[in-house]
Amino acid sequence: MLGDDELEVLLRDLESDRCERKESLSDTDRIREAICAFANDMPGHRLPGVIFVGARDDGSCGGSNITDRLLQTLADMRSDGNILPLPSLTVQKRNLAGGELAVVIVQPSSAPPVRFKGRIWIRVGPRRAIASADEERRLNERRQSGDLPFELRTVPSSRLTDLDRLRFEQEYLPAAVAPDVLEANHRSYEEQLTGLRFASPPPESKPTILGLLAVGKRPADFIAGASIQFLRIDGTELSDPVINGPPLITGPIADLIRRIEEVVSATLREPVDLTSSPKEKRSPDYPLTAFQQITRNAVLHRDYEISRAPIRVTWFNDRVEIQSPGGPYGQVSCENFGQPGVTDYRNRNLAEVLRNLGYVQSFGVGIATTQRVLRENGNPPAEFTVNPGHVLVTIRRRT
Repeated sequence: MLGDDELEVLLRDLESDRCERKESLSDTDRIREAICAFANDMPGHRLPGVIFVGARDDGSCGGSNITDRLLQTLADMRSDGNILPLPSLTVQKRNLAGGELAVVIVQPSSAPPVRFKGRIWIRVGPRRAIASADEERRLNERRQSGDLPFELRTVPSSRLTDLDRLRFEQEYLPAAVAPDVLEANHRSYEEQLTGLRFASPPPESKPTILGLLAVGKRPADFIAGASIQFLRIDGTELSDPVINGPPLITGPIADLIRRIEEVVSATLREPVDLTSSPKEKRSPDYPLTAFQQITRNAVLHRDYEISRAPIRVTWFNDRVEIQSPGGPYGQVSCENFGQPGVTDYRNRNLAEVLRNLGYVQSFGVGIATTQRVLRENGNPPAEFTVNPGHVLVTIRRRT
């Protein structure tokens, strides 16, 4: 953590490319652009960048009231889905320059480029700018030389032809890159894949795990766990008769989510209730939104590196169980799992893909949303069984 002396030096260095000063939160997009730029660390400092909120341009304290709400607003910028992949940052209230300031400390990303609303922001001296094609290429090369997370590693046996080019160009690219940037984009197909982390830079030019999961023609050929198994049981035990179990659901991430939600929707029953009103009232056994939240979380947070098991959705007469391979990750533990504000991401870049495809609107709210819609539908709260190897979610039928 940066000490007060280091922060004071940065605050007063008006030419530094490692800090930015904002007197208020009047323009939150400017602050997000600064977070994006510091995460990209174009100068290559490998040191955190700092945003001082409540500071004037000359480095003096503006006298703003640094409230808990202001600090929470800044902290929420990490996970509101506008900056992707998710940046690593901390927000603190510090006494500097003779007053209180909100200090946002942004760590350099291990997987640049980072985008804010589809644009790559960088620092050029003491100002912000949108990265040029050459600067984007340099960020991609820096990612290649780093210690890459599993999802950004390449598959030696794969080729670019294992990616669905039509799906990438017509569906994913317009969703991931701002329209004006895309219109002015003269990059080749290979450069576009590299810029979105779907392939390694030349001369290797191999699909990454992320690319195969997002737009691969047959992801399960290379990533054994990229699948979902659905089983309908006529009873309350696994030994009871099986009603149906469609073939293993495979395909790119969007197809996995779409197809399991179609299966769940077809399995849901909506009994007619005539007791409380002359008009029919339909209340499903389970709210579809709860399944959407839990299955999308399972696809996002599962362990694709170690476990070869599929995500399992098992539908009993009295409950549904969703089991995701891979236990808690990072700051999330078996003890604090599900607590408000405690989130971490094993697959940060996959989170970006799901956000761009519209399957995630905001990060860190899935469990809270699930519990709310279950309560509103009359179901008991979801139960979470968490251990180092998997997470099991049990949703019980509405009584």
